[in-house]
Amino acid sequence: MTEISPSHPRYRSLRTRQLLAEAARDGVVVPEGLLAHGRAEAFDYFLGERTTPSAARAERTAAAWLFHARHPIVSVNGNVAALAAPQIAALAAALPKLRVEVNLFHRTPGRAERIARLLRSAGISPVLGVHPDVRLPGLPSDRAWVDRRGIARADVCLVPLEDGDRTQALRARGVRVISIDLNPMSRTSRTADLPIIDELGRALARIDREVRRPPRSTPVRFVPFDRATALSSAVRAMELRLRRAAKGGSGRVRVVGRPVRGTERPNRRAGGTKRSRRRSPHR
Repeated sequence: MTEISPSHPRYRSLRTRQLLAEAARDGVVVPEGLLAHGRAEAFDYFLGERTTPSAARAERTAAAWLFHARHPIVSVNGNVAALAAPQIAALAAALPKLRVEVNLFHRTPGRAERIARLLRSAGISPVLGVHPDVRLPGLPSDRAWVDRRGIARADVCLVPLEDGDRTQALRARGVRVISIDLNPMSRTSRTADLPIIDELGRALARIDREVRRPPRSTPVRFVPFDRATALSSAVRAMELRLRRAAKGGSGRVRVVGRPVRGTERPNRRAGGTKRSRRRSPHR
């Protein structure tokens, strides 16, 4: 392993790449996963490698949804296991009813077991999905295979680094889907009920902190979430930061923008675009 000095200005990024490279050599991450991470890291550059106010609101809402769910599940692929097994374990410890399931696009029995072993070594038990026994209809890939004790009975599913096809299939079953994806224009972000546009580690850490807070009464079981405004906020944050960079400037920006093309129109009575520009309805 190459030693990377913590004083290096890109220490966290280089360390993340190193973890993924090692996981690829161990058969946990596939080459396609390395390419996907590189694309996501570019979007994090555009965000300034920080959690935006809009993403923080999404993470607070995600914590509430998981807390109120009857059968919450977090779906784990190779990249998630390699980068965030301890964070997943911490979240599962904070919310004992949360179950963890391995779900893979590039599935082999050996790879599924290696990922499960990595999750168990982080303290997660049980780990579902090693021997899936239910197939979601309408999906041609191996991601259709799920565990009847886990995703097959979930009412809320947290899907970090997901693909859009399965997000659509889960929603068709009536499952509330929370995604973590740095690309606000991806099909996953545009399809999920609650898209979180943030880096995986930052998002999981904030969700974990929110879940551990003292219970607060809410008027409804699942707090409504304005997906269109959340996506447009992320796009606007990236746009403004790129404009500042083009002018040679820097700094943090706080924005709420117009809906991304392809998303549904927001319900103004529940906090739509015009009202959101004045005051967030999710504070």
